[in-house]
Amino acid sequence: MDVYGLVGNPVGHSLSPPMHEAAYDALGIDARYVTFEPAESAIADAIAGADALGVAGLNVTIPFKQDVLGLVEPDPLADRIGAVNTVDFSGDTPRGYNTDAGGARRALTSHDVTLDGANAVVVGAGGAGRAVAFALADAGASVAIANRTVETADSLAADVGPAATAHALDALSELLADADVLVNATSVGMDEDATPVPADALHSGLAVMDAVYSPLDTRLLRDARDAGAETVDGAWMLLYQGVEAFERWTGRDAPVDAMNAALRARL
Repeated sequence: MDVYGLVGNPVGHSLSPPMHEAAYDALGIDARYVTFEPAESAIADAIAGADALGVAGLNVTIPFKQDVLGLVEPDPLADRIGAVNTVDFSGDTPRGYNTDAGGARRALTSHDVTLDGANAVVVGAGGAGRAVAFALADAGASVAIANRTVETADSLAADVGPAATAHALDALSELLADADVLVNATSVGMDEDATPVPADALHSGLAVMDAVYSPLDTRLLRDARDAGAETVDGAWMLLYQGVEAFERWTGRDAPVDAMNAALRARL
């Protein structure tokens, strides 16, 4: 039996175990997905211990995504983003990946959102914002990053490259006027009826994705629907980052429908 899991602190809230175990059941894979919650000072020992014990793969969540980057051999995308959220132990050296970026891209393209040539706006320049900005730029979009702290947006835009620009939050209305895609990569709207985006800046030419999935139907998404925009809830990004991890670990196409059903049953 193969063992996969999630390492973070805390991890009791995670929806990854039912999602991945639904995939194993659907494909008849003899595997389990478990959670690990080491102390923040013990992440190096946790990665080394997982490798020594024959754990097949780990997802990585807060607060360890940046720390794990230096403990594994990151692929080029994870290295550029500066964070690892998936570790594969199948080789001689643990390999690190960032499936948040692929999860964001696949969440949008699964809803027929065209990214190549699009004008995209990303709200937030933290961990999720970094992954989303790289994903959109690599897919051929121009990316305007709006953040409360402009210096952080400047740093991210410099890392992403010439496709990205940095802006303050008060530029959102102007940026969105000509935008095709909007992604909220902040926690605004999580367990609260709030939005980081002025409702009157939204329009029917937008595709709007909110990385927040609790609640699933955020105020931003309600405002976007009222404006006639296409909406993509945060569970799709969560789903597809898990799909990418599963496919990295197993080399098999993920049973997306089974994983999605298991995920949404817990939301």
